[in-house]
Amino acid sequence: MAVPLALLAVGAAAVAYVGAVDPNEAGHYPVCPFLALTGLACPGCGGLRMTHALVHGRIAEAVGLNALAFALIPVTAYLWVLWTVASVRGTPVRTGLGNRWAIFALTGAILVFWVVRNLPFGQALAP
Repeated sequence: MAVPLALLAVGAAAVAYVGAVDPNEAGHYPVCPFLALTGLACPGCGGLRMTHALVHGRIAEAVGLNALAFALIPVTAYLWVLWTVASVRGTPVRTGLGNRWAIFALTGAILVFWVVRNLPFGQALAP
């Protein structure tokens, strides 16, 4: 159970850091290389600002900055709980997410989000 708890501690420390150090102020975090090279937002663009807004209780703003990352928070939490329970029991983690179709669906959702947020009609998804 040490590994799931260590990962939780690292994740909590990262979220606390992003909550304390505003990504809206220049100079604290590196610029997204994809955005810098192309001028287009990648699927992760807005994730730091989303985390900062969420830590400060601004949920609507967080969703507007990166809806995909926001939607994946409960999924990540659920998977972490499954992993922790399996670790305590000494059993392997069993989910349907290793299924080929689940991987295709997640990859497809990320790609569609990436493309749509960079099109004129998808500006609501842009960070």
